[in-house]
Amino acid sequence: MPHFVEVILPLSLAKTFTYSVSKTEYDYIKPGMRVAVPFGKSKIYTALAIELHQNEPQLYDAKEIHQILDEAPIVNEFQIAHWQWIASYYMCAIGDVYRSAMPSALILENETIISQKQDIFIDESQLSDDEFLIYQALQQTSSLKIENIISILNKKNVFPVIQQLLQKGILQLQEEMNETYKPKLIRYVRLHAEFQNPDNLNALLEILKSAAKQKDLVLAYFQLNSARKPITVKQLIETANSSATVVKALIEKGIFEEYHIQHDRVNFDENLQEMTLELSNAQQLAFDEINYNFEVKDVNLLHGVTSSGKTEIYIKLIETILEKGKQVLYLLPEIALTTQLVSRLTAYFGNKVAVFHSKYSNNERVEVWKQLLENSPKAQIVIGARSALFLPFSNLGLVIVDEEHEQTFKQVDPAPRYHARDAAIVLANSHKAKVLLGSATPSIETYYNTQSGKYGLVEIFERFGKVQMPEIHLVDLKDKYFRKKMSGHFSDELIESIREALSLGEQIILFQNRRGYSPVVECMTCGHVPQCAQCDVSLTYHKHKNQLRCHYCGYSMANPTNCHVCSSVDLTTKGFGTEQIQQELIALFPNSKIGRMDQDTTRGKFGFEKIIDSFKNREIDILVGTQMLAKGLDFDNVSLVGIMNADNMLYHPDFRAFERSFQMMTQVSGRSGRSEKRGKVIIQTYNPNHNTIQQVTQNDYSAMYKEQLYDRQIYKYPPYFRLIKVTLKHRDYEKLKEGSMWLYQVLQQNLALPVLGPEEPPVSRIRNEYIRTIMIKIPQNLPLTGTKKTVQKILDSFDMVSQYRAIKTAVNVDF
Repeated sequence: MPHFVEVILPLSLAKTFTYSVSKTEYDYIKPGMRVAVPFGKSKIYTALAIELHQNEPQLYDAKEIHQILDEAPIVNEFQIAHWQWIASYYMCAIGDVYRSAMPSALILENETIISQKQDIFIDESQLSDDEFLIYQALQQTSSLKIENIISILNKKNVFPVIQQLLQKGILQLQEEMNETYKPKLIRYVRLHAEFQNPDNLNALLEILKSAAKQKDLVLAYFQLNSARKPITVKQLIETANSSATVVKALIEKGIFEEYHIQHDRVNFDENLQEMTLELSNAQQLAFDEINYNFEVKDVNLLHGVTSSGKTEIYIKLIETILEKGKQVLYLLPEIALTTQLVSRLTAYFGNKVAVFHSKYSNNERVEVWKQLLENSPKAQIVIGARSALFLPFSNLGLVIVDEEHEQTFKQVDPAPRYHARDAAIVLANSHKAKVLLGSATPSIETYYNTQSGKYGLVEIFERFGKVQMPEIHLVDLKDKYFRKKMSGHFSDELIESIREALSLGEQIILFQNRRGYSPVVECMTCGHVPQCAQCDVSLTYHKHKNQLRCHYCGYSMANPTNCHVCSSVDLTTKGFGTEQIQQELIALFPNSKIGRMDQDTTRGKFGFEKIIDSFKNREIDILVGTQMLAKGLDFDNVSLVGIMNADNMLYHPDFRAFERSFQMMTQVSGRSGRSEKRGKVIIQTYNPNHNTIQQVTQNDYSAMYKEQLYDRQIYKYPPYFRLIKVTLKHRDYEKLKEGSMWLYQVLQQNLALPVLGPEEPPVSRIRNEYIRTIMIKIPQNLPLTGTKKTVQKILDSFDMVSQYRAIKTAVNVDF
């Protein structure tokens, strides 16, 4: 009787494939192990075994596998079942899910490029013959493809050798970036306790009578100390025009003492106590209510205003889950947020916290994967962005989805286009675990689920420590421009407030949801605007690099000195981004330190840390940024938040535009005044009377929710209808038009549902491919599965029509 193994390949293929195995292999392989298999004429892939059986495939002859790569399964049944659910619910290939779920070091393939790690000592005597041959080849060339290694070793399956070298830390995969930055400890100084008493000042100056340089340094310290900020050694040396030797002498004399900071909050306590968490009354109430709700409902929403101390409640909940010996998954929408949260959680749980997201190197990600497989105490709490969902949890007890309203939880490209919040609820359900969604501005769908009784709801309406909500001022830009009270993009009110905050030694955040210097460069003579050669968008001007860039495909060109059409030199920029705000600030406040946080300044693994650390350590006075700043970051010295232009968020052609604008503005406002003093928010807008902006000013979530719900019901949008969007792409405009029309008509004939389209999206060409979209609306009470099957059938038959085969289709469910 022949034996077979069913495998998933890391390719965009919807079905699994059958390979033949010997009796011994059949007895040895378990679902969840990786096997190297031949596919196509000459390629070898790392496939995942999911089932063993004895049914011969009817349509093709089963090839033999090359080799078994694992001694024990590295993927568990929970994961396989969850991946299959994602593939069927989000209508994508199971191969896509497998490929995006596994760290790429675990799914090597022919195209993988490998290079040697630099600056490490290698003991050649410890290498096997095969390993030595690869190591030797890498001394001659900087990188090798797997097919080169196959020919060097003269054997088909080289994956085990490469895995060994990856584990020994000798090789790295090409896509990894080498990091130079490590979160640094900063040296600070303060006066020794006995000299902090004003009565002892004369005695101090007496000691230093004969040491002029030391005396100058101490006087400079007093001058700086008036701002009541921690004083870095570097800052003190610069102010006093002194040297490190003088500081060292003062430390040795016991006048100064040095200390280092690299934790979450700047801490003036002489020494940190053992961490015990005291919840406020409001938090304790919420905590008890969540536990009570978990008895009856598996999913709960914690709706707490910004700075109400949701993180502390999460920490308390995590404690109770860890006591039961279970694992916790903590999902965050932005990698930027993990930076702050990790330092807060490690303060309580120490080494039990593992972090998993795409800025970590392959080896680090594989390490977390293995720790979870072994149920190691080092990975009881996993913090991560949406990809952490795919890890091999074996006894999950709690999933926390923080800032659950964030659109970044939804993967847009490539497939699987899953929503991490919804997929997490399904994952938790299979583990019989609880889910807590947290947000100050919940998504309308989630809040609707609490109102209809599907989820539990717990609300906190006061900020932690009884801090008041920030006061929000609206600035009417029409009026300010008319009265000539603007400097660049800053109103007189905003400048005055910044000046005031700076004079008090407080920090400021300015928000502009657009990077670069300006989105449009226009010729004043003929009106020509430089466009991207491959996309249907204008090029954004980046002043720092003096170039025009496309934010869709990355195309760039040098900034033109004259118009490409009429050769006029009279070019001007329209609109503004974070770079321009930063330039204007430097001119307005030349003595302040100004930082910028957007996609251009946060590349690399520690990109966020660099900026967040220096803002936290108060080395930056004003931080300008895009929506990365809006989420859950906690800086206790920020007293002013400025929103440069509230309107460009409101008028997106998207049914969620008002909801998202409300969320974004409320979240950004929530960064202000998080300690004793009441914060202030200034929103610059051309329509201060717009409903959404008024709702932000009054912090009135329920008014926004009711208004949006009313519109959604009329226009058939979520939460009343489910949406499926089909996107079609092709380089030939006419063929795409014809194909999308064919698909639309067939869908309309076969579905008794609203089908809209085929529509040209606002950006209707990207990377030389034209785009059309079709939207299907499914009422909540209709089962989704049947409709999806019909849609999938129609898409399959669309693929069979020879003239439309080249048109790419992508399906996005619940976008």
